[in-house]
Order: sequence, then structure tokens, then C-alpha cells
Amino acid sequence: MHPLQRVASPSRGLSALIHMLGMVSFMTSFSYLHLFPRELHLGFGGAFKFLTIIGLGLALVTFAVALLADLILSPSLFRIKNVLSVCSAPLAVLISTLYWGICAINKNLVVPPDMAIPVLPDVGFHAMPAIMLTLDLMFLSPPWTVKGYGAMTISTTIAFFYWGWVELCFSKNGWYPYPIFDILNTWQRVLLFTFSALLMTGSTMALKWVYGKINSIEKFKKDALRPLKDE
Repeated sequence: MHPLQRVASPSRGLSALIHMLGMVSFMTSFSYLHLFPRELHLGFGGAFKFLTIIGLGLALVTFAVALLADLILSPSLFRIKNVLSVCSAPLAVLISTLYWGICAINKNLVVPPDMAIPVLPDVGFHAMPAIMLTLDLMFLSPPWTVKGYGAMTISTTIAFFYWGWVELCFSKNGWYPYPIFDILNTWQRVLLFTFSALLMTGSTMALKWVYGKINSIEKFKKDALRPLKDE
């Protein structure tokens, strides 16, 4: 256990329980896709045309590695989980922020009218990954060492990789997974994905600040507020 870590992890106790609950939530969401297929889940890319499903998949892999580390008490797998968390946690927070923020303006921009889902599955897709990954970070993980430029590089890579993936899927299917892409021109999409990269970078720094706040580490709070200092 890292000296700055709140709860012992990997462990077969509370850590394993939290990771198991997270996996159950994520797998339930994937089961919902399987049990209630929608037309937009067909075609090239399948359900992974959606950033939500990519984030959900990454969250599932992160927690699967974490649970395995708990069960066999493996420090190596625990380190792999922490590396995955640097990508999966900020991405989950980004997805939740964008989804619920856009829904507050106009839900039809991200959810076609014929794809509306009940509240509980909606929360499972668009809130639970962020909640569980943040819980894992705050109490079951050592402090992140990623700095501002590193977070920005990771966020920009993910944002523009997804844009390329969306355009590839569009070239094969002839339609975009999210209605908002249909109303934006190329330069507007550049701005959207640039904004998303900046928002994900901000999510990384915000998580780092909250970690410092909860664990009483002033240095992490200061580093998060001035992410480019000393880089």
C-alpha cells in the first residue's frame, strides 16, 4: 500500500468489493446493449462508434485488471491498473460532463429520438464509469504523477484519435453516431474536439486537485492549479 493511499489496494477486502461492484455495473450496461439492440449499433464499428461505449469498455478493462490484482495480490497488475486509470478516469469524467451538459441544452444533439433509454441504464452508461473510477482513484490508488503537458498530450491524442475513428465509421456507414456531428462543419468539429481535449485535460487536473484535497496533499492541489509550472 502506498503511504498516501487511503485504503489498502490491492487487497481481497474492500478494494476487491469496489472493483467487483464496478465490473457488475459496467457489464450490466454492456448486457443492455446486447439485450436491446438498436439500429445505430449495427454497421461498421458496432457500438464502439460511440465515445460512451469506448469509455465504458476502457473502464471495464481497468476494473478487470484491478480486480485480478486484488484476487492474486499482484503489485504488477496494480501498477498496470494505475496506468490505465490515467486515461480511463479523465475520459469517463469528460463523457459524463459532455453528455449531461449537452442534454441540459438539447438531448437530441447526442441521443436520436428513437434511441431514448430509461433513466437507470442512462446513468449506468453516462455516470457510473465516472463515479466508480473517481472512487478508485481517490481511495484505492497512489497519487498520479502526470503533469500538465502529459495530461494534455494524452487528452489530445484520445480526442483526435476518436475524431478519425468517427470519420472512418462515417465513410463506411454514411451516418454519424451522434446527431451533433451532422450539424457541424469541419472547422466546427476541429473546435469541438479541441475543446474536448482541453476539457479532458482539465478533468485530469481536477481529479488530481480533489485527490490532494481528500488526502490532504497541498503539493498536488498546487500542481493541479498550476499544471504547466516547472515543466
